Amino acid sequence: MKIALVARHATPPIHASDPYSADQAAHLSALAGKLAAQGHDVTVYARKDSSDLPDAASTAPGLKAEYITAGPQAPVSADLLPQYAKDVAGHLAVRWQKHAPDVAHAGHWTSVLAALSAAREHPVPVIASFGSFASAERRHRIAGETTSVRTRMEPCVAKAATTVLATTTNEVAELARLGVPNARVRLVPAGVDTGTFAPSGLTAKRKGRPRLVAVGSLAEYRRLDIVLRCLAELPGPGAELVIAGGPLAGSLESDHGYRILAKLAAHLGVADRVKFTGHVAGIDLPALFRSADLLVSAARYEPQGICSIQAMACGVPVVATAVGCYADAVIDGTTGVLVPPERPDMLARRLRDLLASPMRLAAFGIAAADRAKSRYPWDRVASETVAVYEHAIATAAPRHQTAAAAPAVRQLAPARTIRPGDTRAASRPPQRRPGARKPGRKSPALAPVGGGHAA
Repeated sequence: MKIALVARHATPPIHASDPYSADQAAHLSALAGKLAAQGHDVTVYARKDSSDLPDAASTAPGLKAEYITAGPQAPVSADLLPQYAKDVAGHLAVRWQKHAPDVAHAGHWTSVLAALSAAREHPVPVIASFGSFASAERRHRIAGETTSVRTRMEPCVAKAATTVLATTTNEVAELARLGVPNARVRLVPAGVDTGTFAPSGLTAKRKGRPRLVAVGSLAEYRRLDIVLRCLAELPGPGAELVIAGGPLAGSLESDHGYRILAKLAAHLGVADRVKFTGHVAGIDLPALFRSADLLVSAARYEPQGICSIQAMACGVPVVATAVGCYADAVIDGTTGVLVPPERPDMLARRLRDLLASPMRLAAFGIAAADRAKSRYPWDRVASETVAVYEHAIATAAPRHQTAAAAPAVRQLAPARTIRPGDTRAASRPPQRRPGARKPGRKSPALAPVGGGHAA
């Protein structure tokens, strides 16, 4: 099968344009490699964000990347990407005129928009992946790229795509809220390289005390402040906490989130038991996970949470809030523990109980590794993704109908950002004409279709 992957980044960026772009890039990059390894012809299209990048490069048998000149050859913030969707769409249209793929899979709404526009000229089934939605980010008070343009366009491009590929049940529910027909939604989780992330292998150095590890952004919504307060409540000599995330170690002092957390750690008297590593490269994560007794997260929103699956694959139980990927990946009481968001008392109690029971902790670790190896290996995830592609190809509307349904790309000017909690410009209810019939009651959301999380 000839597959076009349209992405923001061909490889995971060190300096992410938003909290989720790195996870999304890692997911698409790993998926591309596994699809090529399974014998498919894969081309990754991404905007050229560095002058050092070539126009095209072959990275493995059956896998190549094409870097599109659209805007400055430098990283740009996510809210500027809509300006360059038209240029990306033009490049895709030219390429697909000569070498049309069997299917196009796009991540992030601007990439989906570009793929849909190119498919108007050369009809191709378009699979859309989002990972996170402006509507959900605004509801959970996530600061960042929740512009009015994005808020309006994400439902539009999701409804225009042939199929929407969700990675969590929370994302399926959000798509239902946005009005995307359940029949066009498929659920396939993120994957993990179980050869690299495994219980055996190099282990990072650690002290004799128990070790908790938290991986991800230092942003407020991840509630690392709660984790620090829980650390202060652990009895005895106490555990140590390694926080891996944020900018590179040399730039931590200039990071606002780091300064707040470091000040809190000092205030709680645990600064000597907290280590901020800064950004940790993917190649170094397995050793860090193997050195941990628990992966911990108090995030109130986590749309992807790939780190939880990676930690489980290394035999590390997860104690996390029951949101996003955690709610799907962690079997409560078997591979870890789930707690409600914003419940520091319950989180601290669960951490104390687990750290006080080494045998239970070991049993959770064995079950976690088995869960990751059976449900989340890339071989299985890639095969399920291909099944979604095949279904989309087989059920795609006639070419002229597909072209008519896709929204056209026009040059989009930067729009004002909707602040967390600001609902005025979010989604105004549709206005009825005078005398028009009142719409009927909506039917309840259907269950997720395809590729569930059952083992």
